[in-house]
Formats: sequence, C-alpha cells, structure tokens
Amino acid sequence: MPRTPGPSTAWTEHVAPDEAERFERHAGLLTQLQAERSGRWGRGRALHRKALAVAHGSLEVLDGLPGFARHGLFAEPRDYEVHVRLSNGGLDPAADSVPDVRGLSFRVFGVRGESALGGPAVTQDFTLINQESFAFARSDEFVAFVVAASQGNSALFRHVLARYGVLGASRQLGRMAWGLHRPFSGFATEPLYSALPMANGPYAVRVRLLPSGANGKPAPRARRDWAADFCGRLARLPLHWDLQLQYFASEALTPIEDASVSWPTPYTTVARLMLPVQDAASQEAQALARAIEADSFDPWQALAEHRPLGEVQRARRIAYHASRRHRGSDTR
Repeated sequence: MPRTPGPSTAWTEHVAPDEAERFERHAGLLTQLQAERSGRWGRGRALHRKALAVAHGSLEVLDGLPGFARHGLFAEPRDYEVHVRLSNGGLDPAADSVPDVRGLSFRVFGVRGESALGGPAVTQDFTLINQESFAFARSDEFVAFVVAASQGNSALFRHVLARYGVLGASRQLGRMAWGLHRPFSGFATEPLYSALPMANGPYAVRVRLLPSGANGKPAPRARRDWAADFCGRLARLPLHWDLQLQYFASEALTPIEDASVSWPTPYTTVARLMLPVQDAASQEAQALARAIEADSFDPWQALAEHRPLGEVQRARRIAYHASRRHRGSDTR
C-alpha cells in the first residue's frame, strides 16, 4: 500500500482574471434571494438562516504539536473564549426533519496578529458542515444550484439537466441527494468539517471537529429537533470535540481549487473545543443568542496566517460581505 505523502508547502492558488466580476454577480444573486426570504421570514442570513442553538465555551490549544500545525492560532498552547452557533443550511427555516446541510460555526476571541482582511485580527471564525467536501467544485456551480433550488424542484431539475446533460445530471443529482440525505445523528455526536482549505502559516489545511465519546450516544429521535438534542445534553454534561487539521500533500491528492475533492491525508488533533454545562433557556443564553444572530460568522474574519484558500473561499469573501451589509450586521 503506497505511503501517504507528508505535509507540503508547495500549494498554489490560481486566480482567474474574471473572478472579481463573477463574484460580484454571485453576491448580487444571493443577496436578492436573501432579500426575498427576509421579506417572508424577517431579516436573516442568505444561507444557514435557521439558527438552532448557541453556546459559549473555550478552545484549548494543545502543546507538542507537529511543525506543520504550529502556526497562527495553534502556535502555542493557550485557552481562548469561544462562541458557537448551530444552524440548518437552507434558504428557508424548514423543519429539522427536512433533509439539509447542518452547520456549526464558532468564533475564537482574543487572537493576536494581522487579519486576513487587513489590519489587526480580533477574532478567528470557523464555519463547518456535516460534509467532508463541498458538493461543487467551483462557486459558479453552487450559486446556479442555489438560485435554481429557490424556484422549486421543477426548476432545479431543468437546471441540472441543462448544465450537466442526461448522464451528468444523474450523477450530480445522486451526489447532491447523498449529501442532503446522508445520516446525521446530531451536533454532539457527528463529525463536522470545514470542507474547504485555509492557510496554516506556510501550509494549507482543512479542519474537522471530532466529537468526544463522552458526549453520549446518538438519540434516535434527535432529527426531530436538533436544538433539543444538543441543549438537552448540554444541560446535563459538558460537551467536548477534538479540533483537527488535515494537511495539503500535493495538488493531485489534495487540490486547493477543486472544492469537491475529499482529501485522503490524515487528521492531527491540535485543540479541544469545550462547552461547559449551560441552560439554553437562561437570560444569559438568550442574550447570547440575540447577539450572535445580530452578528455574522465569516471564515475571512481570521488571522492572515489562516486566510481561506481556493476559488470557493475567495467567492465567499464577496458573498459574505454583501450578506452582512444587507442584514446591517456590520460594515466591514
């Protein structure tokens, strides 16, 4: 069996000359959908509109990490304050039983260094989903899919057929169906992934949260109410996850620009996300929920040493900024 190559700094990004124009068009389409949904449901995000739960806790960066991992946030052992938001991924606040992408975002406070957006960094944001790779290779495919899906199943089927052809449509629909319908046991018991790369100093990595076995076993009825499952556990016991990095090895194995490829390289635990016992119904928790909903999580709100990488990540920079401005959460 061939040996997996080790971490490499030989990654590159390939920026197309028309990216800025395309990304502005993408942002305009998503903002239009956001405005339509906000007229129906009230002010909210374009995607991951339905918040499920929030929590506070800490991130403990571990000692003795390998050289490729010891950069930025992970350069030295330290504890950081953390805020967490759980969400469903869709445009609409559908019932939890409806197939969807599930998201966990968390913000790390107290970081020090240059920001990926320029100036000093004040936070490091991570956005994770329950899929190890992105469903689409590039942002164009993703935005076209979201726009078509917003118009109903018939429009979505016509779009996929026109874009991929008969054989390609079958493969793409199958892949998307698997992504939406794949088993998900709950946020306390299921791995979650960045699905997209970021820098880690001179290296490139993807991120995974791996739940501790001490979080408990999956509950058969959790899919009826993800928040109740998560908050019920957190009311009884602290919840823990290992934060792990998966390194870039080569363009052939771990491409930066193709977001649809799952990387085969191993994961290394670099930190632990720890949430203490807390009551989601308390006044403190409700105030935290209001503050988090008024703010935004963005992988570009990051240290320069952890700047997002790849075409989809570059598109997110423009789209997230437009979404924040539409909601009025900030003017960055």
